[in-house]
Amino acid sequence: MPRNSADRTPRAWQRMLSGRRLDLLDPSPLDIEIEDIAHGLARVARWNGQTRGDHAFSVAQHCVLVEQIAVHVDPLLDRAARLAALLHDAPEYVIGDMISPFKAALGLDYKAFEHRLMAAIHVRFGLPAKNAAKLETAIKSADRIAAYLEATQLAGFTVAEAEKFFGRPKGLAGEGSAKFHKLKPLAPNEASALYVRAFRRLS
Repeated sequence: MPRNSADRTPRAWQRMLSGRRLDLLDPSPLDIEIEDIAHGLARVARWNGQTRGDHAFSVAQHCVLVEQIAVHVDPLLDRAARLAALLHDAPEYVIGDMISPFKAALGLDYKAFEHRLMAAIHVRFGLPAKNAAKLETAIKSADRIAAYLEATQLAGFTVAEAEKFFGRPKGLAGEGSAKFHKLKPLAPNEASALYVRAFRRLS
């Protein structure tokens, strides 16, 4: 039988392992599950996989690291702010970890899609659709520190190169800071479990 016009419509949803179907053009908070996010992020490699170790350093681990850095720098961050830090790259469970120059090349349509998906994720987990400016600045600062640590420990950057691109880390001194200097890429299932544990602690 010939295919009708509906059959020729490009599919714009992705089926998740949870069974949810996420509409990529109009993502609904009801179709977002933390286990799907964790599973996806644990299988997305930071630095395009160009890191030392038996496994890639995943976006799931990166997000946990950013949340840890954010609260280390500012111990007064509340749970909602810390959860926002953990979720800051959550859209990448669908779109992958694109390097910044490629995002810029794709232009506003890509950013608009990313923002819609992030808003749906935030609403799903009880956060404002958009972070307040002060919190967004704090998360971006923690993100840059995480990038510096990953670059120098795992991705082969010299200290001088990392400082040029990400700045010199500030606020990592004191008790508990040693863990930031012992990054070890985990297997995907371990990274996924780590992410879910962090989420459960904060939610």
